[in-house]
Amino acid sequence: ITVKSVFYSAQEVAELIGCSPSKAYEIIRKMNADLEKGGYVVMRGRVPIAYFNEKCYGGSANAGE
Repeated sequence: ITVKSVFYSAQEVAELIGCSPSKAYEIIRKMNADLEKGGYVVMRGRVPIAYFNEKCYGGSANAGE
């Protein structure tokens, strides 16, 4: 079974937006804090692809692919 991840790692975020890994972690922390306020469960150092794309690319489903 091939399972496609539903999360971006900090390294993937850094590559997508052209920033340092430490800046990517900072962005992920902020996004995860917003998600937690909304009652979602979050994974440290990872951000849901759909949420990231919504916030960074205006909801483009294929952004980053």
